[in-house]
Formats: sequence, C-alpha cells, structure tokens
Amino acid sequence: MAGKQKISYFYDPDVGNFYYGQGHPMKPHRVRMTHNLLLHYGIYKEMELFRPALASAEDMTQFHSDEYVEFLRLITPDNQHEHMRQLKRFNCAEDCPVFDGLFNFCQIYTGGSVGGAVRLNHKQTDTVINWAGGLHHAKKNEASGFCYVNDIVLAILELLKVHQRVLYIDIDIHHGDGVEEAFYTTDRVMTVSFHKFGEYFPGTGHLQDVGQHKGKYYSVNVPLKDGIDDESYNLLFKPIMAKVMEMYAPDAVVFQSGADSLTGDRLGCFNLSIRGHAECLKYMTTFQVPLLVLGGGGYTIRNVARCWTYETGCLLGHELEDKMPVNDYSEYFGPTHTLQIQPSNMENQNTPEYLEGVRNRILENLSKIPPKPSVPFHDVPPDAITQDAMEIKEDPDAKGGGAEAEAARRAHPDGVEPDEGDRDDKPSRHDGAAAEEGGDAKAGDAKEEKKAAEGADAAVLSSAAVKAEDKKAEETAELGDAAVAEAPEDAGAAAAEGAAPAPAGGDAMDVDGAGGVVSDLPPRSPSGPGIMASDHGDEQ
Repeated sequence: MAGKQKISYFYDPDVGNFYYGQGHPMKPHRVRMTHNLLLHYGIYKEMELFRPALASAEDMTQFHSDEYVEFLRLITPDNQHEHMRQLKRFNCAEDCPVFDGLFNFCQIYTGGSVGGAVRLNHKQTDTVINWAGGLHHAKKNEASGFCYVNDIVLAILELLKVHQRVLYIDIDIHHGDGVEEAFYTTDRVMTVSFHKFGEYFPGTGHLQDVGQHKGKYYSVNVPLKDGIDDESYNLLFKPIMAKVMEMYAPDAVVFQSGADSLTGDRLGCFNLSIRGHAECLKYMTTFQVPLLVLGGGGYTIRNVARCWTYETGCLLGHELEDKMPVNDYSEYFGPTHTLQIQPSNMENQNTPEYLEGVRNRILENLSKIPPKPSVPFHDVPPDAITQDAMEIKEDPDAKGGGAEAEAARRAHPDGVEPDEGDRDDKPSRHDGAAAEEGGDAKAGDAKEEKKAAEGADAAVLSSAAVKAEDKKAEETAELGDAAVAEAPEDAGAAAAEGAAPAPAGGDAMDVDGAGGVVSDLPPRSPSGPGIMASDHGDEQ
C-alpha cells in the first residue's frame, strides 16, 4: 500500500431524508450536512464516489434472525398499532421508533458498509468511508440504542471471507456491545471499545469482559469516566492500539468513529476536541492496513458534520482550513463558522492513577494472546453485494450538489431551518432532490408500492409474529451483570463447565468455519434506562 492511498466514499443522497421523529436525538440529516461540507471544501474530488447498493433482507440475515428482519421489512407507522407484541419483542419503542422508510434506511447504511467491505476484499481500494454506517448496538433479534441492523457485524463477516483476522475499533462514547457480542467467542475478530462506563447506556463493557472460549482476550474494553480530554485519551489509545497491532497483526481494520465522544455532545459527557478525536483515526492509518471507516453516534449534529469532514480530510492527507466555506447549512455553524471546536472546562474524572491501572491491565491481557492466531482457511464465498450493483457517482457539482442545492434551499427555507427549541431537528428534504435527479420520483413510487403491498404485508407480519412468539421462550435466559463479572480466569473456567459464556449477551458468532454460524448463546438486553435517558437538550 505504498504511495498515495486510494479512498472509496459511499453516500446516498436519500439518507438525509429519514426522520426518527420530533425531538429524537438521532438525525440522519447529519450525514447530508457532512457530505455538503465535503463538497464545499472540494476534497470529494480526491475520492472514488459510490452510491451504495441496497442491502437485501437476505444479506441482513447473515447475522440477524429471519423473524426480526421480516418485521423490519414490513412494519410501518400506519400498521404498527396492530403489532404491539412484536414492537415489544423486537424493542422498537422510544429509543428505536418505527418511522417512514425504516427498512430502506437500514438497506442504505448497511449497503454502504458491506459494499465497502467487498471493495476491500477485492483490493480495489485502501480505505472505505461510510459515514451513514456504524450502528453498533443492534442485536441479532432486536433493535437497540437507535440501531436496527448491525451493519458493522455484517461488514466484518464480509471481510472474514478473505481476511483471516479483522480488528474492530470503537471510539463512540457508548460501548460497542452489539459487535462485541457477535464475536465474543472467536479469535478471528478482535474488538476494542473505548467508552464511558458506569450508570450509562448500554451498561456493558467492563474491564474484565475479555471474551471467552477461543475468543478469550480478544475482546478489549477500555472503561472511561466523565470529562476525559485529548491528552488523557491518547495516553490510553496509542499504547493500547500499538500493542494490539503488534500482537494481533490484523489483515483489515474496521473503525467506528462515533462523534458523541466530542465535547458538548447532546448525549455525551466526554471532552474531546475534533483534533483529539481525529488523532485516533490518523494513528491507525500509520499501520497501512486496509481500513473501513464508519460513523456512529453523535447528537449535536453541527459538531458531527465538523468532525467527520475533518476526519475525511485527514484520511486524504489534508489539514482543512479552520474557516468554513459558505455551504448549504451555514446557519448551523454560527456564530464562529469554524471547523474546530473548543473543549469545555469540565472536570476530567480520569485520574492519572486510574488511567495507568486500566492501561497496565489491558496490556497485560494482550500479552497473553498468541502473536498470530492460526485459523483454517477455505474457499472464498461469493460477495454479499456484487460490484455491478454499486453505482459510481458522477461529479456532485454536476448533479446539483452546490449551486443548485443552494437555490433549492433558499426556495424552500422551511425545510432546512432548525425548529425553534430543537435546533438540530428537521432534515432538509429538498437538498436530496437537488443533489440526485429523480430522487423525489423514486421516493414517490416507493411510497405507492408500499401502500399497494400493505395488505399482503400485514398478513406476513402476523405470521412472523407467531414465529417470533414461539421462539421467545427459548431466548429469555439472562446473563449476569458485566459490572460484577468474575475475573477472566474464573469466567473461562465457568465457560468450560457449560455456564452461559458471554457476559454482554448472546449473539456471538462462530466464524471459524466459512459460513459464520450463530452460536446458541442466550441473549440479554441491557437493563436500565435507554440511550435517551442522558438527553439534556441541544446545548449551544
């Protein structure tokens, strides 16, 4: 991978149209804002641009259960009141509402991540970016923490068709529980999560949760306290990741760049600057390993767009000018109109002694793994998404991403102006049409098709509900709380005696064979309040 890095960028202009609902912190509109900044900084010209092929229901069932995927495919705001039991069963409630186009939203962001993995498998690129992806909380059988389909697990499964060892890194403020659970018992995937721990969603990710069976010591959890700053974060990140790369030597890296670990996040409590956040990603590029970069959390959306724009520039080798160019969403970035943000004066509760203790324990655990895990390798399975299905995008300027989008915005200001009292709430539905010709017509056709099929869908949904209820009795066993987990040695002994293996849940994947079969571990949903419990409004 010598010379200039080749970067593939996946973006669908429809992604910004999806809307979780009034006041909900998760706003896909932030991905459109990021894309618009990339256009106006001009750096998109240095990447290969792709519109992702939509992931199919069959693609999703490589990890998720058939019943759950069928539920996502058929549930709508109009019919959800008829299926209250399934809504509860699949955890589609306040945190994970049913909204217009839900399944299509999942198809788009998952298609970008899996399609990116396919390009990496074929060595057609060095780095892939999909800012719409990174939804790390979704479980095999349920939605969780604003996440419905776990595109990360599906992308890793795709990478495992070609790469013997895949490293997953998560710098979202919330623990990457869905991904950890999926690979908790294998050594073919190492998961490393840096997250807030203690009275915080999802309540998992204890320092002592290190994996089990073949996966013992291949789950790395870095529990942090409120107020961590750039210096403290990098004192942990760099030595830990250096040791991981030395001992594990992955063939590919998946990097979840959740921006809710930034200072001032609506749901977060860390104090990272954008440069401090990006330093983690920049450090991982120094190892010259194929890299899939995904989005994730981030709920003060003006800062999310800033962060992901800056990090795209870093991947391209640019230090972007701090003064922002005029863009379609300039009103979000006032009064400073700068790319960088200043950390607050909040207290850093992570003392040097605490950080040293965490670092030393993790380095000790990493020293116990074999330098290069040996795995049997088989014939490469076919791609989940074919190369032909990925649409190569033309120059966005020629498609109305610049001047035309600005004209559309000014013609329909109500569509993009933030609502009073919820500044980051409403997406712009006009820029998507301007940025991609025929977008509205396609959306209209899809809506008509959805209405026409609704009667048949309701019957299928009811059938899926019966199957799901039949399986419910088999899936209700719960595991102990990660916060009081046994020491790793004791946990391994318990697993050998047949105890429930994964402290964080039961969606572990057996990926030692070619197929990637879901092992029969009992699932556990995190107890306590949902992810929105920490919502304190959108502070300026």
